[in-house]
Amino acid sequence: MTELTTTVSKSNSNNLLRRDVRFLGNILGEVLVHQGGNELLEIVEKIRETSKSLRSLFLPELHSEFKELISSLDPVNRHQVIRAFAIYFQLVNIAEQNHRIRRKRDYERSAGETVQPGSIESAIQELRERDFSHNEVEEIIKGLSLELVMTAHPTEAMRRAILDIHKRISDDVMGLDNPTLTFREREQLREKLLNEVITLWQTDELRDRKPTVLDEVRNGMYYFHETIFHVLPDVYQELERCLSKYYPGQNWHVPTYLRFGSWIGGDRDGNPSVTSSITLQTLRMQRKLAIREYQRIMRELMRYLSFSTSIIDVTPELAESIAQDRAIINLNPVDAWRNDHEPYRIKLSYMISKTQNVLDDEKKGTPVRYSSPEDFIHDLNVIDRSLRFHYADYVADTYIKKLIRQVELFGFHTATLDIRQHSQEHENAMTEILAKMNIAENYAELPEEEKVALLEGLLNDPRPLTSPYQVYTESTEECLEVYRTVFKAQDEYGKQCITSYLISMSEAASDILEVMVFAKEVGLFRKDKDGTVVCTLQAVPLFETIEDLHEAPQIMDTLLSMPIYRQAVTAMNDLQEIMLGYSDSNKDGGVVTANWKLRVALKQITATADKFGIKLKFFHGRGGALGRGGMPLNRSILAQPASTIGGGIKITEQGEVISSRYSMRGIAYRSLEQATSALVTAAIHAKTPQTDLYESKWEEIVARISEVSLKKYQDLIFRDPDFLTYFKESTPLPEVGELNIGSRPSKRKNSDRFEDLRAIPWVFAWTQSRYLLPAWYAAGTGLQSFYEGKEENLEIMRHMYENFSFFTTLVDTLQMAISKADLVIAKEYASMGKNEEARLRIFGQIEEEFKLTSELILKITGQQDILDNVPVIQESIRLRNPYVDPLSYLQVQLLSELRELRDGDGDDPELLREVLLTINGIAAGLRNTG
Repeated sequence: MTELTTTVSKSNSNNLLRRDVRFLGNILGEVLVHQGGNELLEIVEKIRETSKSLRSLFLPELHSEFKELISSLDPVNRHQVIRAFAIYFQLVNIAEQNHRIRRKRDYERSAGETVQPGSIESAIQELRERDFSHNEVEEIIKGLSLELVMTAHPTEAMRRAILDIHKRISDDVMGLDNPTLTFREREQLREKLLNEVITLWQTDELRDRKPTVLDEVRNGMYYFHETIFHVLPDVYQELERCLSKYYPGQNWHVPTYLRFGSWIGGDRDGNPSVTSSITLQTLRMQRKLAIREYQRIMRELMRYLSFSTSIIDVTPELAESIAQDRAIINLNPVDAWRNDHEPYRIKLSYMISKTQNVLDDEKKGTPVRYSSPEDFIHDLNVIDRSLRFHYADYVADTYIKKLIRQVELFGFHTATLDIRQHSQEHENAMTEILAKMNIAENYAELPEEEKVALLEGLLNDPRPLTSPYQVYTESTEECLEVYRTVFKAQDEYGKQCITSYLISMSEAASDILEVMVFAKEVGLFRKDKDGTVVCTLQAVPLFETIEDLHEAPQIMDTLLSMPIYRQAVTAMNDLQEIMLGYSDSNKDGGVVTANWKLRVALKQITATADKFGIKLKFFHGRGGALGRGGMPLNRSILAQPASTIGGGIKITEQGEVISSRYSMRGIAYRSLEQATSALVTAAIHAKTPQTDLYESKWEEIVARISEVSLKKYQDLIFRDPDFLTYFKESTPLPEVGELNIGSRPSKRKNSDRFEDLRAIPWVFAWTQSRYLLPAWYAAGTGLQSFYEGKEENLEIMRHMYENFSFFTTLVDTLQMAISKADLVIAKEYASMGKNEEARLRIFGQIEEEFKLTSELILKITGQQDILDNVPVIQESIRLRNPYVDPLSYLQVQLLSELRELRDGDGDDPELLREVLLTINGIAAGLRNTG
């Protein structure tokens, strides 16, 4: 298992990657022999060699031989072979992640004064080179805003236990770079890694149950504890360093522009497990994490701040602060610092006590607890000023300044929690309540205009809508309880703990107004007697489908034309948050139309907001996979029209993206650094807009391409009566639902309708079966509708590819999808279809579209092969494929056997287990799930 080490580069850096892959591959080989004997290793090697030969030259007889080799495996060997390939990919992924960190360090070590592209310094250097003044830069920095929102979307196929082992292996492999290791130390490191790989081999990759919501909360908090809490302040520090370097003469303190939020524990759309009680428990857990981190840091600080008043003088302010604490706090003798000459240690012991009381005592006004993060920061500033008073500036800059930044970023709540619910739930509750109050007999059946007028009147009416004497259904009561929970949370944890209520499937203005009326019921929104509007929770529409994106500008115009709604936005600092869904829009209209309609919606909604004098914060609901808007963080920022980022950006971080981006501090730092650089670059573009003379013409062309692409896509997905059956039979969709990777059901309702299928299993199943259909299908037909074989039209598209960023991103995304797809293997999955006529017809359409899309990409880019523009990724995919292929063929065989058994009312848990193991293995090999 050591062959995946060839690379086109001969640099020393890539030699080290080859070394690591070879090293880990050899260890895995030893483990295979140790656990299964030489026979197991020989079987794995034979399969690998045959698969590799088949990739080099596809011969029908070799293909038949390979399939025979796969099908001849007995159940014991088959199980071991699946695990061998799956674990190999896990080890390769670890080596590649480590190598990313190594490459950055190598660059910084060898570059000298050269500034790395995509770094924070490169962006600030550009500001300086473009002669932006100090005041202009200050304005740009104040205008930056990015919130990254972790979600529990179930696309992380690996258990926490497996990820923990990966972390230990990663740390040990990184140790191999230490040039001071002795021979014996290197051997000990190898023995440790051998033990870790054995542990990995003997640890179950599959969860025995679905995770609970609180399990998901703990998983999300793991990344804050391990990585984000430590890395995020370093990004701020680097930005301030660069600003001081290129714009000296001012003590830069960058305002909070980059922070994290979460949906985990707040996203109840289609997940009945997320209750009001769970939301409160989530907030308590997040508070505990933040306080525990501060206490750990302060205990560590006590080791460093040993300054003695026998030698130095502290400020009277610090001395007075200690005296005040001593008068009101009775420390446990174990916790009290007994050396009266060490004031910082004394002060910190009182501060630790006050943070502990934040956890132990929820009552406000208690003098021995911090009532807010600002109180805590006040004490830290007292220490900071005193340290500088006796010239311990370095200590203040190194320790206290970072802790202050951490409190500014994470407060006492770690991350702002968003609430999300489906619009239908609000309508159902509103219908019941209005009927019981004799206001509307059947609200749900009212025309939209009447709904809007009724809701507007209710918002302006100070009287309550609900009655404590009425009995409501369980669903309506829970709907109301959510708002009561938010009110209670804001009171206990501060207004910033929850500020946004997202409304899935927002199709009309009434969907947003319903949430505002419910907020009024509990005091989150009110209109005082003098006309002042107070609002602490914003209703955030989520526009997801193609039709919703089309209607979004008019919906926002209707809302903002309403005085009471406009006043509510004023109360939220004249900022309206709007979420755009990349997953459902893609599922609804295909990749070309989804991306085009999202761009159009962005610009039109922005124009609407400009008309009413408000700023917009767009929330981009991107998934990890290409078919759900997935792309690197910095690219997703730069992909937005510069004119649409004035009010800030929010982006979801989902599933396997979280572990790949935030499990290692070095990678997390680089990702957040690139995001910051992209924010500054986008701000530069917004300040110096350059409208290409051809852009309006290009947009007309893309609109035409989108229209044709949409018809082609929906002809297959929605209008072919056999398609849904084909999809279920030729992908592992039914079995994906049995993989315990999330607390949320795979469907919004218990139905087999395509509309009720979530975008995640839709993309997950197509990725597993190597089609990757959502990420490219119908693009070729759309492009061909403009090209029509005319050389002059091809030249226009080539010019668009070189100069129109939207089109460049679209074509390059298509390239990535086409390169990862493999229709030779997809055909094996298609063979599971029972209706031969439908199977041949639908697969033929897919195959024809794949060839057309590939051909047109090459014509437009002028490349010889797909992904010639990114040779590193091209090579990585090429080298991975021979190792993914055996898992794909095994999955087809296992699915066929399992389904045949189940069709006869039988079942086999071990067979299902092997199917699920192949799903995990392919996910690791393709580095993508949903």
